Amino acid sequence: MRIIEYDRNAAVAYARRWAFSRNPAYYNFDGIGGDCTNFASQCLFAGTGVMNDTPDIGWFYRSAEDRAAAWTGVEYFYRFLTNNAVGVGNGLGPFAKEVDIEGLEIGDFVQLGRSTGDFYHTPVVVGFSGGIPLVAAHSYDAFGRRLNSYSFERLRCIHILGARL
Repeated sequence: MRIIEYDRNAAVAYARRWAFSRNPAYYNFDGIGGDCTNFASQCLFAGTGVMNDTPDIGWFYRSAEDRAAAWTGVEYFYRFLTNNAVGVGNGLGPFAKEVDIEGLEIGDFVQLGRSTGDFYHTPVVVGFSGGIPLVAAHSYDAFGRRLNSYSFERLRCIHILGARL
């Protein structure tokens, strides 16, 4: 197994291309809970090119009916990426660590949450303006939206470290 660098520019280019439309290769989950983490996963895959097909705990998409919970679920996405830093299942795919907002780079992810502790939205960082992250997202379609324009009570920042092939 070898570690590859995350292509942050490819992730941002994908976000730019699909922020206001839907890639027909993926199901659109807008009508059944939201498409934000599905879009985040697509951006991440564009930057890594590798999935983790471990049943139940992996991160993969084959179809709307054959996908990992981590591909579309906010909490599962976070858990997969941060747990995969030490190797979940077969250890393949992207891995990350939680950082402070200052540790974000383009292609990283933020998750917005409520004071109760549940997180509900996963935008991708596509740039910065005056130190403020600019994000792209589905469900509330955006590209280059200032993170501080959202209303949220909690924030966690996910910095992608690379991927294992």
